[in-house]
Order: sequence, then C-alpha cells, then structure tokens
Amino acid sequence: MPDSTATTHGAPQADGHAHPSYLRHHFESVEQQADTTNFAMWLFLLTEIMFFGGLFTAYLIYRNWYYPAFVAASHQLNIPLGGLNTLILITSSFTMAMGVWCAETRKQSGLVLCLILTFILGLGFLGIKTIEYREKIEMNHVPGFHYSVDSFVHPDRTNPATKNDEPLPLDMARHTEIYFSLYFAMTGMHALHMIIGIAILGFMIVRARAGAYTQGHITFVENFGLYWHFVDIVWIFLFPLLYLISRHQ
Repeated sequence: MPDSTATTHGAPQADGHAHPSYLRHHFESVEQQADTTNFAMWLFLLTEIMFFGGLFTAYLIYRNWYYPAFVAASHQLNIPLGGLNTLILITSSFTMAMGVWCAETRKQSGLVLCLILTFILGLGFLGIKTIEYREKIEMNHVPGFHYSVDSFVHPDRTNPATKNDEPLPLDMARHTEIYFSLYFAMTGMHALHMIIGIAILGFMIVRARAGAYTQGHITFVENFGLYWHFVDIVWIFLFPLLYLISRHQ
C-alpha cells in the first residue's frame, strides 16, 4: 500500500492510505462504493421492469379484448423501419459492451470511440422513430380529437400491408385508438429512456476524453452499460409485440 505521502491516486488519509479521488467520503473503500452503486443500479432496473411490465400487461389484455382492431392497427406500422431500428440497437449494445471492455483494459481511445459509436447509433434510432411518428401524424393515427378510423373502415387496397384487410365495423374500428394509445405510450417511454441515455453518453464522451474511466474506476461505465442493455432489451420485446405478432385475423 502507498505511504502517507502518496498522491498518485488522490490525497493521503490520516491512516497513511491514499484516498482515490473517485472514492466518496461516506464509503470506507472503493469495493464498498462499487458494491453499493451496483446494488442501487439493479434496484433501479427492477423498478423499470415493473413499470414496463405494467404497460406490456395492459397491451396483452386489450389485445385479447379487441383482437381484430389490434390486428388491423398493427398493419399500419412500418416493419422495415422497425427491423432497422432493432438492428441498430443490437449493434449499439455491442459497441457499448466493447466500451466497457475498453474501460476495463484501460484503452482510452477505444473507450471514446465505442461511446461515440453508441451515441451515433442512438441518434439513428431516434431519427427513424421520428419518421415513423410522422407517418402516424399524417395518417391521423395519433390518439385524440383528430384520430381517424377511415383507413380501418375502408382499407387502402393500394397498400401491400392493408390490401387484404377486411373492413372493420365502426364500433370495432374505434378500438384501434387504444392500440395506438399503447403504441405511443410504450414506444414514447422507450424513446424517452433513449434520449436520457444519449445525454449521459454525451457527458461520458467528454469525461472519457479527459481520461476518466480508464484509471481503474469503471463502475459508472459498467452501470450505464446495464442501463443501455436494458433499454435495448425492452425494444427487443416491443418490436415483435407491436409489429409482428397477430398480423392475421
């Protein structure tokens, strides 16, 4: 252990041990700080699982009640764009995992590169989701006063995704609004988590370029990696549930 004059990892303590700059005063050791932080992160993810679990449960219940409406509404989603977003997020999970590895092996340039790539992929996901949202706005499929059921009562025969759809009775067509309410609630909350993650990534990139996270203290990078992977996993469930399942009567 370094003596009382050691300053390489921080200011010396009264007991003669160096105090790392990243060790908070209310923790006795770096290990205790890391264990506490990791526990808090897993606890946070547990609350997130319960939150999204409630949304998934609501979706499944309404889908069982208004199955024809949910089938018809799912045909309005763009599967190629949803699939591309899935590929983007899977790739971003890989770059984030590589970033954690670079932090563990103290490769500063590699860490910065991986964080930047993850940042760009996250922006790409949001850009594609914006295109999808714009399509829903143009088709008047945003729940509210201007919501239209015309495309379900009179399916568009020129659209390959809806040309074989049977017209829905008006009372059932109105329930498609429930589908899009859940669609915007679920994908909107997911997008909000993505925006928060991208903002944190921007902060991490600045810090990583200054030399942080590659000096032996990687807890922040590891925990953010858990957050990013969780957000990706949520989308892995959202994509088949909203886009792929129950596309036939």
